[in-house]
Amino acid sequence: MAPSDETPVADAGEFRPGTVRGAAGFFRVGQDAAGRWWLIDPAGAAFFGRAVHGVRVAAGQGEGALPVDSAARLRQWGFNAVGVGGDGTGHDDGFAFMAAVNFCRAGAAIVAPGVRLPDVFAADWPLAASAQALAVCAPLAGARELLGWVTDDAPGWGHLTSAGRPSLLQICLSLEPNFAAYHAAWEFVLALHGRRLATVARAWGVPLANKEVVREHTRTETGLATRGYLRDDARWTREFARRYFTTTAAAVRAADPNHLILGCRFSGAVGLQVLAECVYPAVDVGLPDWSELPAPGAPPGFPVFAGNVCWSDEVFWRIPPPAISAGAGQAGPFRPGSPLAGRAGPRTVKLTAVERMLQRGRASLARTARHLAVVGYVWSRWQDEPGEQPPFARGLVHVNGAEAREHTELLAQFNARADSLRRAAPSSLLP
Repeated sequence: MAPSDETPVADAGEFRPGTVRGAAGFFRVGQDAAGRWWLIDPAGAAFFGRAVHGVRVAAGQGEGALPVDSAARLRQWGFNAVGVGGDGTGHDDGFAFMAAVNFCRAGAAIVAPGVRLPDVFAADWPLAASAQALAVCAPLAGARELLGWVTDDAPGWGHLTSAGRPSLLQICLSLEPNFAAYHAAWEFVLALHGRRLATVARAWGVPLANKEVVREHTRTETGLATRGYLRDDARWTREFARRYFTTTAAAVRAADPNHLILGCRFSGAVGLQVLAECVYPAVDVGLPDWSELPAPGAPPGFPVFAGNVCWSDEVFWRIPPPAISAGAGQAGPFRPGSPLAGRAGPRTVKLTAVERMLQRGRASLARTARHLAVVGYVWSRWQDEPGEQPPFARGLVHVNGAEAREHTELLAQFNARADSLRRAAPSSLLP
């Protein structure tokens, strides 16, 4: 819930008519007169969400030390919510919390490198989804501390990457015939190309003597990447996502009509096709990777959390090329609309890698807080993964339980003024 020592940003009655989503007495979202989206707590006060995924009881510092109170740390650093993937720490300590339904456990699952999804084309998928939601969501339908439901914790959407791994359509075309998605994928592709495999081969620019050729490419992890194939993959991915989000939304709302639906927790960039279906009315608030936030000047028609926030990636600490620092030729994480857009800084400034990382992290957080569609952010990870090396690790807590001050000090400063930054969103970004 919104911390008691903060001045309420607005009352729920001050939001634009028809924009408030959610049930009264539970967490909701709404858009104020200036176009900004806000979270609204059960008491009706609006606030900016500040959460962390994977919160757990921290290990002791030093031999024989007692575990540190993780909830106390969260409060000290200015967080007001916990995400998914933890052990329940914070749920009974006054924090708003997200909970995962885990629909990937309902019915047959498609599991492959980069892909982990339910078979949404299976005839029994809607019934399996309803049963999963009833078992998980119904017991918490009256919980006022529950911020909202995450449909799945970091599923894989088979987004095409520079590694050349097979994407979602290729994976589905290569499944065993006992998967409904296998038959649906081939029906989908053949229907687009006159129901002839030879026509598919010409459209894709790929030799396809038979269907087994696609499976062999997938077996060797050779991704199809021709223009014709990618066009069909985009259509298929969007249809898959539409079925996933509409079915999961119906299942959750039938079991729990009180809480917000947050879509799935994305583990990274997933592409426009998936994000285009992860929207209202199937989803109340999205959790896109903060590299895929809508452009700041775009109409804020859909509220989102900035997901997977972290500045340990190389893009935050490397020295930018001249084209980026000059503001020209921007691409990738520096593209307009990303948290780093326009924030690379002049190349002439002599900074260490850590100084660059923190400088860009601070600027990116401020930019995120001013984004009209962003209702909060979620830091990607509570504790470092084994093998990660501070100060470029991702956790707020190191594996020995020690505080990651390179992250927490900056975050505490930002969290203390996040609501003020949001209220001060520049007029040039308003609709």
